[in-house]
Amino acid sequence: MSESAQSPTPSPVAFVLKGYPRLSETFIAQEIAALEARGLDILIVSLRHPTDRKRHALHDQIRARILYLPEYLYQEPLRVLRGWWFARHLPGYRRALQVWWQDFKRDRSSNRIRRFGQAMVLAAELPAGYRHLHAHFIHTPGSVARYAAQILQCPWTASAHARDIWITPDWEKREKLADCQWVVTCTAHNRTHLAALSDSERVSLVYHGIDFSRFPEPPVWRARRDGRDAQDPVRLLSVGRAVDKKGYDILLRALARLPVDLHWHFTHIGGGPLLAKLKAQAVSLGIADRISWQGSATQEAVIEAYRTADVFALASRRDQDGDMDGLPNVLMEAQSQALPCVATTISAIPELIVDGETGLLVPSEDVGELVVALNHVIVDPALRERLGKAASARVRQAFEMTSGIAELARRFGLAA
Repeated sequence: MSESAQSPTPSPVAFVLKGYPRLSETFIAQEIAALEARGLDILIVSLRHPTDRKRHALHDQIRARILYLPEYLYQEPLRVLRGWWFARHLPGYRRALQVWWQDFKRDRSSNRIRRFGQAMVLAAELPAGYRHLHAHFIHTPGSVARYAAQILQCPWTASAHARDIWITPDWEKREKLADCQWVVTCTAHNRTHLAALSDSERVSLVYHGIDFSRFPEPPVWRARRDGRDAQDPVRLLSVGRAVDKKGYDILLRALARLPVDLHWHFTHIGGGPLLAKLKAQAVSLGIADRISWQGSATQEAVIEAYRTADVFALASRRDQDGDMDGLPNVLMEAQSQALPCVATTISAIPELIVDGETGLLVPSEDVGELVVALNHVIVDPALRERLGKAASARVRQAFEMTSGIAELARRFGLAA
């Protein structure tokens, strides 16, 4: 175990994030808030400025200072130059430069250059006392944390999640896993993959879980809609970014194939680059008038949507780049409100949803099976109630945040 995990007095930690704050990364915000509440001194280092126009109330509870690194090196050349001038005089600079050069020869991209530039600025501007770097996501933040830690000759650790694992080449994951002190990841599926690339003792499973203090108890009653009343259609909901791995194009195709006399309305919450394309697809499928596209929303609004919906649907898939969901937090959140979920068997989703007991699972990209599952839960309110109650009981018992935060607190040197 690392020195930081054994130290009786916790050292301040700099959390290196790709962007902060982000509406889609509530799990990181809840972790930071919980560790702060336990006494950890955290500095947030963000590689990008925020792009979301809204923010969660949870972000306002976080006290950590924020250090924004140059998002693009050409935008702040003097700051990058000062970072280089400072870093080049440190004893770890030559080793960091050698490691970066070996990486660059295998990945000759502008992003790779940017990561080293950001690492030099981080090394130069990191406040005194912060000599433990922790990267959330092992790809870009992991690279910046690794190079900066080598320059500063300090330890670094990481939390690996989903996209960062699946789009990073194996050679890079192997070298980062060998170089850092420890890595935690949020699904057993992820851990199996990463442990095969490294010393298995270095990689641990720590579920994000849910902070149920921020979620109300499930509704005591839900309308028993069954799709027969055109004036009161069954309410379908999905929350997620409009990106390929979420499979919204598949979900729209499945909705279009439901029986024409079945009455439903689908609401999507989330931003993303594919929104316009999905809206056009809905028009071409003839279902646009049955869909509401609400865009990004605060967590408070999302929770209210869970509580008033009848079914939650997510058709996750592996995209062309190899990226896929890990264990989507929105599924845990929906289940916390006893909302029955229809999802796919991709990645770690079966770690959360027991098919036929706490939700319905279908093979990824199988439109026909998705149609069958959706039809079942739309026409059968009793099935929805059974699945929702079982899901809520299981998620609150097995995916509560406390145990994961306790493990992270121990690793960062906080007392039990």
